[in-house]
Amino acid sequence: MRRLLVIANAAAGGADDDAVERARAVLAAGADVAEATAADPARLPALLGEHPGRDPVVMGGDGTLHALVAALDATGGLGSRTVGLIPMGTGNDFARALGLPLDPGEAARVIARGERRRVDLIRDDRGGLVVNALHLGVGVEAVEAAAPLKPVLHRLAYAAGALRAGLSTTGSRIRVTVDGRVVADGDRKVLMAGVGNGSTIGGGTPLVPDARPDDGQADVVVSFATGPLQRLAYGVLLRLGRHVRHETVRTARGADIRITCPPLRVNADGELIGPVSGLSLTVEPGAWSVYSPARRDFHERTLAKP
Repeated sequence: MRRLLVIANAAAGGADDDAVERARAVLAAGADVAEATAADPARLPALLGEHPGRDPVVMGGDGTLHALVAALDATGGLGSRTVGLIPMGTGNDFARALGLPLDPGEAARVIARGERRRVDLIRDDRGGLVVNALHLGVGVEAVEAAAPLKPVLHRLAYAAGALRAGLSTTGSRIRVTVDGRVVADGDRKVLMAGVGNGSTIGGGTPLVPDARPDDGQADVVVSFATGPLQRLAYGVLLRLGRHVRHETVRTARGADIRITCPPLRVNADGELIGPVSGLSLTVEPGAWSVYSPARRDFHERTLAKP
């Protein structure tokens, strides 16, 4: 029987209470469960230390998962403790990459009965890490525009923010190299640059549609669609996952990504960092493990188009 530590957000509550209770009931029926609460991510390392023999389970989205993985990394448990994720965030993009059910009760069953799978991690030279995806440019502007709309539009807020940002931005001079190959030389303006371990951002927008979180590489996309009509076309194609074939887009795949830019804010797993003027990113293959669906289902889900 699996020994789990279910970490709840003490500040959460309301509409998701029933879903939380269903997930807890499933876990309690199939595993040895201890529970803890943490309203502040800074509390996570202490909780992990108080329950050293248990695998941590979080209820939340990409930001919550990011905080847990960072805490495991800081406390030396990243390689030895398997993470359980019950997706209850706005976007749940890494859950999608893993093929996890978005229903909390079904996700809890995966944690109780599913496989332990090793997945990759992206680490940056500033001491940060990326679980799902990192991007800069119009996508960051879209997140900023979407923030005040989330309470009303929920998942649709990102699409509305992307439309607003796409109408106003003119791009930035960003240089991108992947394993030493130049993808963007810094002379031509870039609308958006993204690096994905998972394939989607913003609740299902396929930033790098072919990305897989267990292949030892990150997928990179750079858009040069800075003209007014190009921006509009890119926004539509991005939402459909067809932008990677457009003439204004370049893609690459590799384990060492370097970005140089004027000071810009960067979105990493849904959280804004910076401004930064450069990042060096390195993929660490199989750096941590997560409870996921059985092997066949995992690959069918992760290879399927959104």
